[in-house]
Amino acid sequence: QVQLVESGGGSVQTGGSLRLSCAASGYTYSGACMGWFRQAPGKEREGVVGIDRYDTTRYADSVKGRFTISRDYAKNTLYLQMNNLQPDDPAMYSCAAEAKSYCSTSLEVGAFGDWGQGTQVTVSS
Repeated sequence: QVQLVESGGGSVQTGGSLRLSCAASGYTYSGACMGWFRQAPGKEREGVVGIDRYDTTRYADSVKGRFTISRDYAKNTLYLQMNNLQPDDPAMYSCAAEAKSYCSTSLEVGAFGDWGQGTQVTVSS
């Protein structure tokens, strides 16, 4: 079965950095679209960044220039490097995947069929 397991969340001060990881199993990265989403208390889940099988990316305006998505094919792991974290960034961050061959990069929840449990990110100060 497809499994996605996030890690790397934690608490940092404003302006700090974190790198989130998403270990995947059960499918091939080369044929998948993936993405990171976040949900803060009282808000709907929103797309942070998406990436397709050609490594084309799409970032939410709120994180452009600060967050970077990458993949390690050897480790079958997706990463989200988050720099210059701000008070509006705290949320539960989840990775998602869609294995359909015709998938394309997306920031929409409905475009992804598999989800991880999420990892919490907190920003202080």
